[in-house]
Amino acid sequence: MVDKPAGISSNDVVQQAKRLFGAQKVGHTGSLDPLATGVLPLCFGEATKFSRYLLDANKTYWTRIRIGVSTETGDADGDVVEEVDASAITRTQVSDALDKFVGEIEQIPSMYSALKYQGQPLYELARQGIEVERAPREVTIYSAELLQFAEAYIELRIRCSKGTYIRSLAEDLGRALGCGGHVSALRRLAAGPYAEAQALTLERLREIEDPQEMDALLLPIASSLGSLPSVRMQKDSTYYLRQGQPVRVDHAPKDGWVQIFECAEEDRFLGVGEVLTDGRIAPRRLVASE
Repeated sequence: MVDKPAGISSNDVVQQAKRLFGAQKVGHTGSLDPLATGVLPLCFGEATKFSRYLLDANKTYWTRIRIGVSTETGDADGDVVEEVDASAITRTQVSDALDKFVGEIEQIPSMYSALKYQGQPLYELARQGIEVERAPREVTIYSAELLQFAEAYIELRIRCSKGTYIRSLAEDLGRALGCGGHVSALRRLAAGPYAEAQALTLERLREIEDPQEMDALLLPIASSLGSLPSVRMQKDSTYYLRQGQPVRVDHAPKDGWVQIFECAEEDRFLGVGEVLTDGRIAPRRLVASE
C-alpha cells in the first residue's frame, strides 16, 4: 500500500510500483486526484481479481476547503471562476450547513472526475470545453467532523461511502454557505481495512534493494476482504470447488458472500464464494491454482 504524494496521478504511482516490484500486473483500487495524497492500495497479480472489494469499501478523508473562491475544477488545480467575500461566515454557520450533508445525499459528479461518458473520461471532455449531463449519484456521508475553521479555510475529517466526491462536497458546502468553495488540500486516511499508518512512500520503496524484503511488504489477498465471513473446507471439497461446482460446508453462513480457505497447517486462501439457497457454497472468484 502506497502513500501517494501530491502532484502525480494514481496511474503514475501504479507504473512506478510496477517497476519497483518487477511486477507484470498491477492495479489501484480507487484513484486519487493529482492534488490528493494518502492511502492508495495497490493490487498485484492475482490480487487484482479482488480489487472490487476495495473499490466498494468505505473511505476516510481529511480535507481543507477554501470558501469564498470557486474554481473551474472544484479544487486548487483549477482556474478561479468566482470570488466572494466570505469573511462574515461563522463557525456556527459552517457547522449547521455541514450537518445537512451527513447521511444519504445525492451528488452530481464533477466534469473533472474520472467517470466515463461514451468510453471517454469526463475530465478529457472538460479539457476540450465539452460539458455533458451527469445523473445524480446517491452516496453516504457517515460522518463529517469539523476540525477547524479559520480565515475562510475549513478542515474536515470525512468518513463516506464509495463513489463520494470530496470536491463535489466542497462545492456544495460552499454553495450552501452562499459563497462558493473548493478543495485546497485532500488526503485519504483510510480505504476499507487499510489506514495511512500502513502506507509506504515511493521514496521508502526506492531505498529497498533486496527483492525478498520487497516481497515481504505485500499483504495477503484476504486482508482486503476483512468484512466478509470466512469458511474453511477440506482438500477434497476444494477439488470440486475448483471445477466450478458448489460444495457443502459445515457451519457456513446461511447467505451472502464468504472468503474460502483450504484447511492446512497454514490455511490457504482460495477466493470468494456465495452461499446458495440450499446452503451450498458456489465459487465466484478464485485465485489461480498452483
